[in-house]
Amino acid sequence: MRRADRLFQIIQHLRGRRLTTARHLAERLEVSERTIYRDIRDLTLSGVPIEGEAGVGYVLRKGFDLPPLMFSRDEVEALVVGARMAQAWGGRELARAASRALEKIEAVLPAERSADVNRCLMFALNFRDTPQLGTTLEQVRQALNQRNLLRFSYTREDGERSERTVAPLGLYFWGAAWTLAAWCELRGAFRHFRIDRMESPAILEETFSDTPGRTLEDFLRHVKAQG
Repeated sequence: MRRADRLFQIIQHLRGRRLTTARHLAERLEVSERTIYRDIRDLTLSGVPIEGEAGVGYVLRKGFDLPPLMFSRDEVEALVVGARMAQAWGGRELARAASRALEKIEAVLPAERSADVNRCLMFALNFRDTPQLGTTLEQVRQALNQRNLLRFSYTREDGERSERTVAPLGLYFWGAAWTLAAWCELRGAFRHFRIDRMESPAILEETFSDTPGRTLEDFLRHVKAQG
């Protein structure tokens, strides 16, 4: 968890509670009590009215609230729809992150906008997802974010199987399937791979950096030229 997120969570835990100990906060946020003491000190110095002391507990002075996020109803709806799509199609970890993001947004919205979160009647459903597909997507996303080479078995639409090692460049969602844009070491060229046709993905220790002619921008220019 990023420190900014942890500080936000501390304020959220203190809101509406009578007294909260550093040990309780440390257990909830999975950090040391020393880290909590340091965070409480920094929040206090920044103007957050936290009262209490180490060994006793802390309380947020009544009347304090975070500045409301001023979103229009359409903006709230856009955020909710995006989060619901991530929950339905983004894999297990991204789904959890989307849920946490919605909770944070709802917590700091002004009252008239907070209700819009539950009023949104646009939904994203996924009846094709399987635990294996979700795991594969998570591994591909991890390799993509960390810029690690990725190795996997791949079955083409015509049934031909091959082993591929690729530099992952970007993930694209087409409404029913995810595809990975990548530089393929086997073909020495750009290729795209459907996530649901990958098997046994493995994130390699070897990383890659942008190479002229092999970047995501180059891939997009290549696709545009072909289309």
